[in-house]
Amino acid sequence: MIDRSAIERIIDAAEIVEVIQEFVTLRKRGVNYMGLCPFHNEKTPSFSVSASKGIYKCFGCGKGGNVVNFIMEHERLSYPEALKFLAKKYNIEVVEKELTAEEIQQQNERESLLIVSSFAQKHFTGTLFNNMEGIAVGLSYFKERGYRQEIIKKFQLGFCLDQKDDFTKEALKSGYKRDYLVKTGLTIQRENYHFDRFSGRVIFPIHSLSGQVIGFGGRTLKSDPKTGKYVNSPESDIYHKSTVLYGIYFAKKKIVEEDKCFLVEGYTDVLSLFQSGFENIVSSSGTALTPEQIRLIKRFTNNVTIVFDGDEAGIKASLRGIDLILAEGLNVKIVVLPSGEDPDSYSKKLSSSGLKQFFSDNEQDFIRFKTRLLVSSTKNDDPVQRANLIRDVVKSIAVIPESITRSVYTKECSNLLLIEEQVLYSEINKIRRKKAEQNYRKLKYYEEQNLRKIPEKQTPLLTESTEFQEREIIRLLLNYGNLEFRSPNAKKDKEETIVSVAEFIVNEIINDELELDNPVYRQIFEEIHQQTNSNNHLNERYFINHPDENIRTLSADLLSLSYDLSKIWKKHESYVEPEDMKLKEIIPETLIAFKNKKIMQAIRETQDLLRSAQEKKKQDDIEILQERFIILNRLKKKLAKDLGDRIIL
Repeated sequence: MIDRSAIERIIDAAEIVEVIQEFVTLRKRGVNYMGLCPFHNEKTPSFSVSASKGIYKCFGCGKGGNVVNFIMEHERLSYPEALKFLAKKYNIEVVEKELTAEEIQQQNERESLLIVSSFAQKHFTGTLFNNMEGIAVGLSYFKERGYRQEIIKKFQLGFCLDQKDDFTKEALKSGYKRDYLVKTGLTIQRENYHFDRFSGRVIFPIHSLSGQVIGFGGRTLKSDPKTGKYVNSPESDIYHKSTVLYGIYFAKKKIVEEDKCFLVEGYTDVLSLFQSGFENIVSSSGTALTPEQIRLIKRFTNNVTIVFDGDEAGIKASLRGIDLILAEGLNVKIVVLPSGEDPDSYSKKLSSSGLKQFFSDNEQDFIRFKTRLLVSSTKNDDPVQRANLIRDVVKSIAVIPESITRSVYTKECSNLLLIEEQVLYSEINKIRRKKAEQNYRKLKYYEEQNLRKIPEKQTPLLTESTEFQEREIIRLLLNYGNLEFRSPNAKKDKEETIVSVAEFIVNEIINDELELDNPVYRQIFEEIHQQTNSNNHLNERYFINHPDENIRTLSADLLSLSYDLSKIWKKHESYVEPEDMKLKEIIPETLIAFKNKKIMQAIRETQDLLRSAQEKKKQDDIEILQERFIILNRLKKKLAKDLGDRIIL
């Protein structure tokens, strides 16, 4: 448990823009910052961060909250874990006792897997530097490859002893549960024995975007052809290889600074180029690039340069996968290394400046590169080969979402392929139409499937629900509670009638002995009531950083600048002034609408009781309820008059 004072220090220290910029590229827009939402796939930025209010809000998927909520959502951490994450970032001490083996078992599964992975990394790194076999075999290998000590330590490289179950024994001895060792893939369990997955291998820890160790890659140093060269951690609750890029944690800052990401194939390629000064470099870890990995890059830049080995057959095999990058709207360039070279080997032949110059001189646009590559390998006198070439190039252009970019490439390819521009346009449009029809059919199918799930008889919506009005009341309180407010019925010469918005709204509801139905709205209202009673200034940050997650999320949502303007006011006239200039109309109408719904609830309840009393022939109850019914209807008519004979339902 983290005490409240420590939580406040963490929240005060954590600058929301600074924290979120480690995961999302933000650009200043007015008083806020905008970027692509990390929680859903989008091409137009709808993710807004307010530095002054300390909140974020995505107007595409609806997610929002404070800086702690962001870390919880993005890193899938609990509230205490997110606080500890921020405390570590800002060097705030959170006193915690050493976890016992029993306490480790009591942690939730994800946290336990992360703890085990962290222990494994420290064990492997310790073995590399402190164990005789680790030094002689593992460290020697890395040094032979030319990696400097600072690179080895930065990427937390390690070595697993070639002793069957050395790591597993150490982990069990330290109190870690066998179940979690197996679930992370560090240990392989058979019926009556177990062994280390990475035994006898040098270790490449795989980090999440926030720097947590979530998996491992292991390379064998044996020449046995029956032994796989590389072994990776299996899928687990913390490691999904299709969503992870090796090196992204170390590269993200430089990617943003240089607005470019270099993409290579393997672990050692990343290490070698990083050491040569290419710090904005990541790897797909030898697997085919996935849409999730591409979107991870897109959070930080729209520019990707793919570094290819000098192997024409390998390049051709990789071309189709690059269409996925184009489809996400990224600008793709290619650097092809000399024949027989890969990033690891070539970085050792050139100085850092020489390698950067080579990249600069040989970087070329992907569409042009692909066109020239296919043209050079196609016989001009073979019409079938030439037609296939054109189709192949056109497919890549067709996936580009930006129409102007498609147009530029179409024109250039027309010149390179010696074919009329209109023919290419026709083929591109045909591909895009077909894709659009497929998407439409999928959408139609999805809608039909969902419609079948809806029951024929729906429960009628209770028009007496106060949900909308209650939300509107809380929104007005949070956004404008401290502003001065003159009662609509007050005389202009009486200064004492001027109160704050919060005081006016609270008094109107309390004096009529009403309460909000929604428990979250009610709790916020009650806490605001306590603050107004104590003559305290309404503190919006208190609610943004409230201990209750529901209140934190709701407050961030209602305080977001792009939140819809009052629907009550919009119904009456076109909106030409800022909302805070119209509070004298909006607030009374909101309160009257709320009171009207409360009266309608009371009328419905009275009708039900009256019907029951008539069935049971309880004359005394009937007379009392009839009188109550008459009074409620009078109140309803009065409110209608206050609204100008309009009832807001």
